[in-house]
Parts: sequence; structure tokens; C-alpha cells
Amino acid sequence: MTTLMDDVLNQMNKQLARIETSLNRLTEEQVWRKLHPDTNSVANLCFHLAGNEYQHFVSGIGGKPFIRQRSEEFNLAGGKSKAEILDQLKAVREESAIILGQLTNEDLLREVQVYYDADDWQRMMAGSGAETEPYYIRPIRNHLFAVAEHYGYHTGQIVYMTKLMQAGGMNIAGYAH
Repeated sequence: MTTLMDDVLNQMNKQLARIETSLNRLTEEQVWRKLHPDTNSVANLCFHLAGNEYQHFVSGIGGKPFIRQRSEEFNLAGGKSKAEILDQLKAVREESAIILGQLTNEDLLREVQVYYDADDWQRMMAGSGAETEPYYIRPIRNHLFAVAEHYGYHTGQIVYMTKLMQAGGMNIAGYAH
């Protein structure tokens, strides 16, 4: 494996550890709580991250079947425990690590096509003026950065929401801030 893929997985594993810490500090009810009607719950964000990682790494780069229901990730309002949520995140990570571990430096320049459900694509592109097919095509190297950045962005939301729901000074991210 190249240094880039090691770095991406290491960074995403740090984020997954922060999510695990957050889940462990929240109650089963808090994991599903929306702090505002227009926001997502911690659980919704976890399912979204698992779906996104699967779609882009396992399906897009790894060639496994596309099975994501993106809209459902945000519509879920319960039914899974913290342990089940974490298990799903970790299972996808294990698949991703295998796929990324097989890539070579030459693969980083290879383009991949990542599909979306047509309805999800239309919702995502609404108002953008873009009339494109429901997929992205970009080099794997660019893909690694995009997925890792997305994972870190939502992990920050999860950490912040956890701090809002749990009183006291918590050090979830490993930094004193």
C-alpha cells in the first residue's frame, strides 16, 4: 500500500475512534435525538458515513454492487442500537481497508465511476443547474481525499453534538478545545 492510502485510512480510523467515543458517551435515546428539526441525529450521520464510505470505496473503487439508499440514512428515526451502528461503521471500514490495501501507486491515477440512485442524485443536485448522469468520474487519488474530508466533516458534527448533549468538559477529539 502507498503512503497516501495509509494516511487516508489512518486519518479515517482516527475519526472512527472519535465517533466510537461519542457513541459510548451518549445514551441510546441521545444517539437518535435531533437537536433541531432541520438537523440530523448522531445515528443518521453514522449511517450516512457508512453508506458514503461503502458507495465510494467498496462499490466505486472495489467494484462491489451498489446497494445504498442514501435518503433512508436521513429518514431513520430509531430501530438500531449504538452497538449495531458502530458495528456497521466498522464492517464497512474493514471492507474499505482490504480494497484500499490492494491499490498500487498506478491505481491512484485510474478513474473510477461512482453511481448514485437517480432520485438521490436529483435531490443532491437540486438548484445547482447541473443536468448530469447520476455518477461521478474522477481519479482514485482525488476520490480518497474527497471521502476522507467528508468523513472528517461529519465526525466533527458528531463530536460537537455529543458535547452539546453531555454536560462537562469532554475531550473526545484528543485535543483540549
